[in-house]
Amino acid sequence: MKYFPSLLVVLTCAATCAWGGDQRARELGITPGVMRTGGLNAITDVPGLRVGQVTLMEGKDVRTGVTAILPHGGNVFLEKVPAAVHTGNGFGKLAGSTQIDELGNLESPIILTNTLAVGMAMSAVVEHHLKLEGMENVRSINAVVGETNDGGLNDIRSLPIRKEHVWQAITQAKDGPVAEGNVGAGTGTVAFGWKGGIGTSSRRLPASAGGFTVGVLVQSNFGGVLQIDGVPVDRVMNRHLMRDAYGSADGSCMIVVATNAPVDSRNLKRLASRAMLGLARTGGIASNGSGDYVIAFSTAEGLRIPHVKDGLLEAPAALMRNDTMTPLFLAAIEATEEAILNSLFMATDMKGHRGRQVQAMPVAEVMQIIQAHRPDQKAE
Repeated sequence: MKYFPSLLVVLTCAATCAWGGDQRARELGITPGVMRTGGLNAITDVPGLRVGQVTLMEGKDVRTGVTAILPHGGNVFLEKVPAAVHTGNGFGKLAGSTQIDELGNLESPIILTNTLAVGMAMSAVVEHHLKLEGMENVRSINAVVGETNDGGLNDIRSLPIRKEHVWQAITQAKDGPVAEGNVGAGTGTVAFGWKGGIGTSSRRLPASAGGFTVGVLVQSNFGGVLQIDGVPVDRVMNRHLMRDAYGSADGSCMIVVATNAPVDSRNLKRLASRAMLGLARTGGIASNGSGDYVIAFSTAEGLRIPHVKDGLLEAPAALMRNDTMTPLFLAAIEATEEAILNSLFMATDMKGHRGRQVQAMPVAEVMQIIQAHRPDQKAE
């Protein structure tokens, strides 16, 4: 794949970079839920999954980027994975969702970016995939691209995202720790009136429930009445939508849920719907103008769907039963909640388009509120 030099200042951030705040929620003693995290407490705790991010910062106006999630290290088109989509509120653009609903599988990386870059990102994914080995006779690719609108801090009308940025995010994707806060597709986003961004978390099921991992990555850009692990932070601070502390709860939240559990598309749709409960636990309200979507997929090797098949029938696969899904549901809820919190805790102040300034959540003040409600909470 040939790349062209960018005219913008591009901060390329693969999974191992860190561009956000100093401490994640859990490092401050905030431990939503009851389940254990994976080793990294990130979506990349799901074996084989990789994340790549490209952050664009140019002058006073460009504050945007691309985040790519690759289910496994192979060609996702040739080895598709079971997938499903849940729409919490459909005010948004999730390209490729109808084919996932129809066929129950994912055949491209998942790309997250800004609203006006969806078409560009789709073209970039198609062009990238057509040049891969084994794709010589392919004539249709369902590129999956989600978005949130970062037009407050980013000069979104200048269309700064280009194909090479998407290619960089895909080709530089890695396992390991995932950068959070003002990075990738979360560079210019805002959540609960504070600086939002990319956040991630994971949960590991106990051995008695299969020992599987559920990982979540979010692009937070929405509003409501913030609460942190049950503590009514916005209410105590007297700043939230109904107090006119910020003008709108509109925005969007893209949520990606991955698991290595053997779950088919039908139960993945059920799993995806539970992620919205995690958003609700942070105080998100899925407002009228908020595009809130969840994409869930399974990386279980036994469930991969080859593009070229023999015979008429699918071989039966061992799958999670309906009555064994509950631990996965809880894992998705908890990991989504913590991923959103991490997107806030790891974000930093930003000044952008037309001089707009958005402050990061004031961690010291928030921790004081949490400590007042829970005296045993770890001090900052």
